[in-house]
Amino acid sequence: MAGKRVVIGMSGGVDSSVAAYLLKKAGYEVLGVTMKTWTPASESVDDPGLGGSPEVIEDAKEVAQALGISYYVVDFQKDFSDYVVDYFTQEYLEGRTPNPCVVCNRYVKWEALLNKAKELGAAYIATGHYARIVCLENGRYALKTCEASAKDQTYALYNLTQAQLAHTLMPVGAYNKEEIREIASKIGLPVADKPDSQEICFIPDHDYAKFIRQRTGREVCQGNFVTADGTVVGQHRGIIHYTIGQRKGLNLSMGHPVFVREIRPRTNEVVIGDAQEVFASALRCTKINYMGVEKFEEGMELLAKIRYNHKGAPCWIEKILPDGDVICRFAQPQRAITPGQAVVFYQEGYVAAGGTIVTAVK
Repeated sequence: MAGKRVVIGMSGGVDSSVAAYLLKKAGYEVLGVTMKTWTPASESVDDPGLGGSPEVIEDAKEVAQALGISYYVVDFQKDFSDYVVDYFTQEYLEGRTPNPCVVCNRYVKWEALLNKAKELGAAYIATGHYARIVCLENGRYALKTCEASAKDQTYALYNLTQAQLAHTLMPVGAYNKEEIREIASKIGLPVADKPDSQEICFIPDHDYAKFIRQRTGREVCQGNFVTADGTVVGQHRGIIHYTIGQRKGLNLSMGHPVFVREIRPRTNEVVIGDAQEVFASALRCTKINYMGVEKFEEGMELLAKIRYNHKGAPCWIEKILPDGDVICRFAQPQRAITPGQAVVFYQEGYVAAGGTIVTAVK
């Protein structure tokens, strides 16, 4: 029965709850697991989106009971702290804009959960993500974009390995959000109308600067706003408050709109420019995870997404560098190519590969 036993990560939300139902309906022996990933520093913080919060556990437990499946709570707080939170704070301090969901997916939601699944004798794990896993003709596993494109989550999952994909099921990838809520309502799940969780689950008040100060004990120093030629035009509050392309909150009176075009952690400077100066025609990316393709070839044409809500833009692989980094060039200049964010490459609706943006290239 181990081949039909699956451990599903249950967040207490409607997506993972319906995923558990669909798996049971398909004949799997389903074991529900809620991953306790974060405990807020202040007990006064009560946010239902926090990983493994009492509300999350209660909702997931109630769903498991309604479905008649076994349920466990597993403490992954050390994994989450080591892999996700430390990375998040360090990236901001180094002037980059991190993507903690990408790191969490690979090293906590997948790697740690797969290890737990092995302990429980399960051959697979499952999640409520909106994506589909396919085995391509070249023998590689890849994520295919979800039919419900508005909820497609392949961008944040690009870093999954071949071994992880081979042991993963994503039953909600064939549905859209409205259909999932309809199923939940039809079978009487108590979370049918529960709102979606927030993006950064461990900072419910969205005050990144305060969180980083508390986490690291480091004060974030003020510095200079400068133009590209080094002219000082004002003072900023600390580099962790800014990201590429940002306009709001600069508090600069320049007589025309200005935007963040570069962050320089070594000199503690934030470079500003006009609207056109935040566009670039190419980027360099590193730490490439190849998924649907085994490797890139120079000249290969792809579609690239440079942020979660980016629609994707045609590009080609211009150069593969000796260290494995890649330079891709876009058919049209792209706005706010942001170091630290992911760039995900698609080919015919499949995730071909992805990596971390190092810098924009003119």
